[in-house]
Amino acid sequence: MDIKECGEFGLIDLIKENCIVEPKSVAVGIGDDAAVLIPTHNMLQLVSADMLVEGVHFDLSFISPFQLGYKSLAVNLSDIAAMGGIPKHVVLSIALPKKINVDFVKELYRGMKNIAQSFCVNIVGGDTVSTHDKIVINVTVLGEVEPEKLQKRNGAKPGDFIVVTGTLGDSAAGLDILLNKKDNFDFAEPLIKAHLMPFPQVELGRIIAKYASSMNDISDGLASEAKEIALASSVDVMLDAGKVPFSTELLQRANFFRKTPLEYALFGGEDYQLLFTISKEKYILLQKELSNCNIKVVGEVKQGTGNVFLKEYNGKFVNLEPKGYNHFR
Repeated sequence: MDIKECGEFGLIDLIKENCIVEPKSVAVGIGDDAAVLIPTHNMLQLVSADMLVEGVHFDLSFISPFQLGYKSLAVNLSDIAAMGGIPKHVVLSIALPKKINVDFVKELYRGMKNIAQSFCVNIVGGDTVSTHDKIVINVTVLGEVEPEKLQKRNGAKPGDFIVVTGTLGDSAAGLDILLNKKDNFDFAEPLIKAHLMPFPQVELGRIIAKYASSMNDISDGLASEAKEIALASSVDVMLDAGKVPFSTELLQRANFFRKTPLEYALFGGEDYQLLFTISKEKYILLQKELSNCNIKVVGEVKQGTGNVFLKEYNGKFVNLEPKGYNHFR
């Protein structure tokens, strides 16, 4: 059955089940003119929005409806993680062609509800409209954070370490595999999963927020995110190529597309790991709390005016300009 047979209100009835995961913070959910939410005392409100457009952000030839739903929420939850916050509620607006099958929509929302339940996030409303041919998904996530834990991009200080979580470059390599239909060789699956189903670092972000001086999530590549912190904090960032962490899978397959692991990490994007700055003293405390958690120092903050420099493998320093995805470039 196509959604044109189901109708707008039939579609709403179809998708609103199991949308509320944590009911204590919701007075009115889906079904009224507006959701009514119960804020937590003494917490700051965080709001972030992202839009995904078919043919620009995703390709239905290699992403399933479940994966698309999952990822559309994951990228927003990562923004809340980068502020040191807790994601609480999501508002979803979606434009769908009338020819889309109801089963597709059910799977799309199953993916959304899957990750929402994993992070105790309520889906509290939104809008559904028709479009001529392309799917458009707009997600607004609301979160909260204690004032003392709020992380921004403008707090980096000279002498701070530059630190990242996880490994970098996997998602962009996974996209290359999908675009070139080379998904049948060894080590492909973890890279593909990194692209299609990224895991937002919310829990880790909460811990890091107690110690960091600034933070950003890595959505557009390490070079771009480092530049944002450098500009916002009016400092220079010195990255060390020899310290950037890579997965075994990326090291095995990066050269297949005539790119280096470093290129994928610096300019690929969509890793949704965290980049943060932290004083050397607080880094020691963070390491003790995280124990064996995967974080890595990749550089240092210097006095400056918003530049990013890369120490190459040969020891030479080069001025690093962001080359990540830009919608209007």
